[in-house]
Amino acid sequence: MKPKSRTLQGKLLFNIRGGARLIADDDRLIAWIADGMTGTALHGDIVEATPSQGDQARITKVVKRAHETIIGLFQKQHGQAVVIPDDPRNPHVFLVRSGGKALARPPRAGDKVALHLDPWSDAVELPTGRITELLGAVGAPGVDMLSVIRGHDLPAEFPEACEREAAAVPDDISDAVIAKREDCRGQFVLTIDPDDAKDHDDATSVERTAHGWQLTVHIADVAHYVRPGSALDKEARRRANSTYLVDRCIPMLPFRLSADLCSLRAGIPRLAHSVFFDLTAQGKISHVRFAKTVIQVHARLTYKQAMAMIKGEHVAGFSPDVMKAVQNSWQLASLVRKHRFAAGSLDLDFPEIKIWLDAEGRADRMERLVNDESHQLVEEFMLLANEAVAKETQRRNVPCIYRIHEKPDPDRLNEFRKNAATAGLKLGDMTQRKEVMRMLSAIRGRPDEFRLKIDFLKSLRRAAYSPDPLGHYGLHKANYLHFTSPIRRYADLVAHRVLAGERGPSRKELTELSKHISDTERTSAQAEQESRLVKKIEFFQRQLDSQKPQTFRAIVSDARIHGLTVELPDADTTGLIAADSLPGGPYVFDRVRSSFVNRRTKRIFKIGDEVKVIVCRVDAARRMIDFAPV
Repeated sequence: MKPKSRTLQGKLLFNIRGGARLIADDDRLIAWIADGMTGTALHGDIVEATPSQGDQARITKVVKRAHETIIGLFQKQHGQAVVIPDDPRNPHVFLVRSGGKALARPPRAGDKVALHLDPWSDAVELPTGRITELLGAVGAPGVDMLSVIRGHDLPAEFPEACEREAAAVPDDISDAVIAKREDCRGQFVLTIDPDDAKDHDDATSVERTAHGWQLTVHIADVAHYVRPGSALDKEARRRANSTYLVDRCIPMLPFRLSADLCSLRAGIPRLAHSVFFDLTAQGKISHVRFAKTVIQVHARLTYKQAMAMIKGEHVAGFSPDVMKAVQNSWQLASLVRKHRFAAGSLDLDFPEIKIWLDAEGRADRMERLVNDESHQLVEEFMLLANEAVAKETQRRNVPCIYRIHEKPDPDRLNEFRKNAATAGLKLGDMTQRKEVMRMLSAIRGRPDEFRLKIDFLKSLRRAAYSPDPLGHYGLHKANYLHFTSPIRRYADLVAHRVLAGERGPSRKELTELSKHISDTERTSAQAEQESRLVKKIEFFQRQLDSQKPQTFRAIVSDARIHGLTVELPDADTTGLIAADSLPGGPYVFDRVRSSFVNRRTKRIFKIGDEVKVIVCRVDAARRMIDFAPV
């Protein structure tokens, strides 16, 4: 009797160039799916599959659709209305059926629309659906971001009950509330945030003492305003986090709270939940305590202003006391940072690419924001607070939600080691932390540092939330959670309630909640990444249209017969240099060395090379950009 075939289950991810991968929850590859073997599955669906030959499989059932609505471009093909999905990884064109939702006007070719999918069970037939929303013409202001919002099912508005509760919160803090708290309004408290920050949920105060240092980390007491079971709480729990698109924030809480009453604004009394640290002169923690407080921020600084003060530069509008406080803060933060890396924490920071928009919301320029001392100052103090709260919940033996980053799969680390060898990087046993730290130190400053670091990150597990303190691999901490951003993360709000001694969710609820906020965090990250990609494509298209494209430095990350894949570190963008656009050609592709060689001039283009490039072609539909060497 023939044994039954083993059934595989996972998430299906299509590749732009064909085929698909079946992956597990931890991103581990389960099987490869060839073209024609994907059945009626779409990108991101949870599916069942039957193994075939080797590591191949065939999709047999769609367990759960990733999306019931497809966002795409309305077109006419052979007299038939169709929708071409925005996501080029969806390999199908969708036929439009009549009888959809009443629209302001009939859709025209070139419009972005939302299409609600019909049931689809026969792979021989094309999938169909009905148009439920007309988003607007391609290229019209705001349509690109609206497409991202709809494509990821992000909430557009707050329920009325939520807005009513937020509106009913009084502007002023009553004397009765203040009387129950530790009054820290006399502390010299600072906030340091990005230039365009709308909410400020953390502030710090640093003082030198006879025995070393006193650090206080003040975090907005969102839990005072958002009570369990309220309409505000239910909506915050559903959203689980704020989402930051290029042109807007979709907040977890109404702006009345997130940008006003819970925001630690300068010169206004605010409620906080604070962590008080006593540290030695060497920056080692000697004592920690926690308290509900009322504070008043003395000064609000941007990262650029704080960085100037760290360098000793005068910044207009601030007193010498502010500069002294910032410099003291950095002296302490630098000690704490030194201890953290000495203890085994990994330096996995990346520069952030800020996309600036013009008055019409179009991508105008890009700025590389480096993780300098001003950012590190805030980061170190927030890490201390998060770890201190995690240790306290463990000490009290009370259930909470932890931020976890499990140890990487040795096979994936070994794969990274082999790939790094092609870049001339000789590595030992990557399961040993010391070897990982040596690798990160060795690539620092290399032209291909950006690519190697990304490849290494891909070999790690994804950070998530869990009711169990499973440790944080990247930070090398046994106990860690999120406490410092309750305005924008529900996990932090839970930690505030637990620390305050309130009765928290049951173990079962915590397990379900941890999975929910891990999922919503992933959705937000995907939406944020897509919004940046859309605006980068718009930026490079405008560069082409201007006929004066900007020059970028690029690192060759791969070489195939059709050309070179390059990474632009100052734009966080990947693109292609076609083989026939290499200067002074022709070039011959060397398969053994993965390089292009000009036999006449002996010039070589290989992995790791740095070249100057300009944009030469933009394919918005496939979200691909081609570059040419200058």
